[in-house]
Amino acid sequence: MQMGTVRDPLGPFPWYRAMRATAPVAYDERSDTWHVFRYEDVQRVLSKHAVFSSEFGRQPGQELHPAIQASLVSTDPPRHRQLRTIVSRAFTPRAVDALAPRIAQIVDELLDKVVEAGEMDLVWDFAHPLPVIVIAELLGIPVEERDQFKRWSNAVIMGPTGASASPSGPAEAHRELAQHFSRLIEERRRQPKDDLLSHLLAARIEGQHLEWNALVGFCVFLLLAGTETTTNLIGNAMLCLDESPETLAELRRDPSLLPDAIEEVLRYRSPVQSMFRTVTRDTTIGDKELRAGQRVFAWVGSANRDELAFEDAERFDIRRVPNRHLAFGQGIHFCLGAPLARLETRIALTALLERLPDLRRVPGAPLVRIASAMVYGVTSLPVTFSIP
Repeated sequence: MQMGTVRDPLGPFPWYRAMRATAPVAYDERSDTWHVFRYEDVQRVLSKHAVFSSEFGRQPGQELHPAIQASLVSTDPPRHRQLRTIVSRAFTPRAVDALAPRIAQIVDELLDKVVEAGEMDLVWDFAHPLPVIVIAELLGIPVEERDQFKRWSNAVIMGPTGASASPSGPAEAHRELAQHFSRLIEERRRQPKDDLLSHLLAARIEGQHLEWNALVGFCVFLLLAGTETTTNLIGNAMLCLDESPETLAELRRDPSLLPDAIEEVLRYRSPVQSMFRTVTRDTTIGDKELRAGQRVFAWVGSANRDELAFEDAERFDIRRVPNRHLAFGQGIHFCLGAPLARLETRIALTALLERLPDLRRVPGAPLVRIASAMVYGVTSLPVTFSIP
């Protein structure tokens, strides 16, 4: 799979490097927001939940559906611990491993649709539908509704732009998603099925069922995080391998190296570039004083390229040991779906290497980054390959 060198002129990495060198803890007076860029500082912000809160309700001026504010990603202990205990049952190693045969089947079905054409858009024909189908089947979303759910997801992440975008803005998409999940949950309450929605409805926290908003919020969060992260991880892996043909050849010779390669993709081109927190009490980072109520953006994409944390940090190296990247977060909010994202990506890349050995990017096809400070990926990746 030789695609030629991928240029990334719009990438944030030169800016990250400059900020780490000149203003690793920077204050934006207009928004009363702090930005941290060094690995040590990002790790602290993500780990110390008592000082840096995840509660969206603390964000001034942000209009979100109450269900989003009650979701797992938007709560602090003890509520967060209670919610995570219940929903984590769907993502135990055993539960995730049990999905492998179905994921492999979906991957093959997606490739079967394009293999005779000799070309596809790697993002929209493959990396995009794979996690959508997996998450939709987990939640029990009807087949005919999956495209609409993905459009809402795109609107939340990117706004009303790009392929298959929704005309809704992020706030409206949040509301529409929450409203639709509310209707779907009500259907499961009346008529349970063997899906995650029904199981969550039946679950209890200390003898009590999940609150309606918490349940809706988790569904919205799972759809957003479970699809966008994996889509961009697969696409970013292709970009990294394109820039490193020797690594691609090595993976073809020894596919057992794929798990380490995926970890390096997570570090080098993190699908999630930034995470948000709110300061709960006056504190300091370095020589800067942060006041309670101020917002903090932890730049994960910068932390994962920090020269003080990673030797030769700007080099893509699948044999990097150790590789303590922060791509899935840190502490109590470490991504619950990380094992699923890794599994989907490993199965997807294995199939691409085996079934499309001469996969290459269409010459001259432009690469456009997703217009978001939160996630990193390309909106489209046209490729060609020989017909078997």
